[in-house]
Amino acid sequence: MAHSFTQEYFQIPVVTRAYTTACILTTAAVQLEVITPFQLYFNPDLIIRQYQIWRLITSFLFFGSVGFSFVFNIIFLYRYCRMLEEGCFRGRTADFVFMFLFGGIVMTLFGLFANVLFLGQAFIIMLVYVWSKRHPLVRMNFFGLLNFQAPFLPWVLMGFSLLLGNSIVVDLLGISVGHMYYFLEDVFPNQLGGRRLLMTPELLRAMFDQPEDPDYRPLHEEQQGEDLLQDEEPQE
Repeated sequence: MAHSFTQEYFQIPVVTRAYTTACILTTAAVQLEVITPFQLYFNPDLIIRQYQIWRLITSFLFFGSVGFSFVFNIIFLYRYCRMLEEGCFRGRTADFVFMFLFGGIVMTLFGLFANVLFLGQAFIIMLVYVWSKRHPLVRMNFFGLLNFQAPFLPWVLMGFSLLLGNSIVVDLLGISVGHMYYFLEDVFPNQLGGRRLLMTPELLRAMFDQPEDPDYRPLHEEQQGEDLLQDEEPQE
């Protein structure tokens, strides 16, 4: 069984595996009181004046203590990060890493003015937004209560946050950054006189773009549609 788990774990695409694992380990460390959230949150003053550079990363790794919110965020992170990496970014790991860097940097800059302590949830919304815009005909079902097409998913999640009494600033941040990436990568280059402005550095290509493992088995669309949130059917 342990061998089977290990095999399945390493079948997860590298970026999804690394990010999801880092989030789970960070939460575990907080639960075990090895570290505290006060050492993780985004604080520009501590980053600049006390050189606590790690906060630029850890603010994206913590979703709160173990509970409904944590499980919800981890499921969405794993699901949509993996679908992007195995879908439109398959064989383009460097481009996917570059999207992570773009999203992280822009969110950090916005975080200077938005007073957001943790940016991980906004990052998940960005991933969901990009996926939803690239799959506009997919039909979604939200817990059996609401049917809609994929591009409405980020807004449905924002409404869900509002119903739970949470601030929607994080959701709006994720949607904004996701739209910026989508526009610069998918819309503007296809307009008259447009061109690609987001160019993946050759260093990232040399580091991450490796030949695909012949034994690699991506998560098929029909499997993805059996999960928590959605029933994926292209609209006829």
